[in-house]
Amino acid sequence: MAPPMSADRFLQALTDEGATVVEVGNWREHNRNHKGPWGPVHGVMIHHTVTSGSEATVRICRDGHATLPGPLCHGVITKDGRVHLVGYGRANHAGFGDDDVLRAVIAEKRLPPDNEANTDGNRHFYGFECENLGDGEDPWTDAQLVAIEQVSAAVCRVHEWTERSVIGHLEWQPGKIDPRGFTMDAMRERIGERLK
Repeated sequence: MAPPMSADRFLQALTDEGATVVEVGNWREHNRNHKGPWGPVHGVMIHHTVTSGSEATVRICRDGHATLPGPLCHGVITKDGRVHLVGYGRANHAGFGDDDVLRAVIAEKRLPPDNEANTDGNRHFYGFECENLGDGEDPWTDAQLVAIEQVSAAVCRVHEWTERSVIGHLEWQPGKIDPRGFTMDAMRERIGERLK
């Protein structure tokens, strides 16, 4: 069981890994902790936003919308590879997912198919939203892919996790397709190489 790292340690971990970080407002205190616990944490979840335009994307991920209040993640990775920190603590990013997947993440084993939505993922995962339309045509920039690799490795390094603790939303919750445009297996391979 791993308690979440402090906001300052999180920021330091990202910058130590080489990520270009932008701090947005009061991100350290912006969270949904009043709705439930955050932690123990067990992994990192990667998403795409279905948005375009960095400024609008960061704003939506910070503030949320009428049916889903923000923050919608901890960090937003824009097309230029910058990581915009918008919240810290419980965030509305993972929703309910499969308890078998969570057990596999904790054990750092191959993920089973996600066929249930019975476990609160917002409690257990760090979340990064990545600016992309998610249509399979909007390209992922090299800078974004490097940033995803960096932030994932940074969190794993602090918690002494392997790349198996990094999953996509599509591997957690039935019906989700994000991130679309690269495979999580390929990204985990990159993260594993970085962690060596």
